[in-house]
Amino acid sequence: MDLPFLTPLSPAQIKSAGVPGQWVFGQRDRVRFAEIDRLNHVNNLAYLQWFEVLRVQYFVACGMTRYRDDDPQLVVRAQTADYSAPLHLGDDYITACRTVSYGRTSFTLDYTCVSGGVVAATGSSVIVMLRPDGTGTQAL
Repeated sequence: MDLPFLTPLSPAQIKSAGVPGQWVFGQRDRVRFAEIDRLNHVNNLAYLQWFEVLRVQYFVACGMTRYRDDDPQLVVRAQTADYSAPLHLGDDYITACRTVSYGRTSFTLDYTCVSGGVVAATGSSVIVMLRPDGTGTQAL
């Protein structure tokens, strides 16, 4: 794979890496020792952390937040992950995300994690937008 690590990838780059489906934002990384468990595969928690890292970058790239005091607060209301294939130490992978639905004060993101053309995990999260001071929801 000839894509940069830890750098936002375009939809064309994501597709060229063999990630199935239509994804708007992604990044490439490699499994680290701290992310594997005693069974020598990636711990389930690592996928949720990878999705979080991608989500933060996505929000900044989309201009939703700069994570400053006067920006809306983006809060995860719900998070799911489905695991379908193991990843191991040193495996390269791509995580990708996209917004799939909008409500008045919340929206839903879908995620995928793919290595060598194989989907290792998928997930989704419901994100609620709060006022900058956190006192209540804010319309999108």
